[in-house]
Amino acid sequence: MSDWIDVAREGSLQNGEHLVMDVDGTDVAVFMIDGEYYAVEDVCTHDGAEIASGRLEGCEIICPRHGARFCVKTGKVLKPPAYEDLPCFPVRVENGMIQVRDDRWN
Repeated sequence: MSDWIDVAREGSLQNGEHLVMDVDGTDVAVFMIDGEYYAVEDVCTHDGAEIASGRLEGCEIICPRHGARFCVKTGKVLKPPAYEDLPCFPVRVENGMIQVRDDRWN
């Protein structure tokens, strides 16, 4: 079972900001949207490119390479050329720290 990994202090991300962290060997993008934290794998399921540097519109991230759109809250594909959803990760705030873990292999 994966342990929770500290990624940032609570309050260090403003609305619409993100950061990318290595979580158990996987690049994970953590976003703050409307006061909530969300985490997705930092890889476009269309071609494997990183996605976090794409434009964020509300809760949608737009892939900077080919324009695929994903919901950051759910990982769901919203627009091709991607057809597979982004993996999402649990996020919590514990003792003032934003924490993420990769529980896909549990």
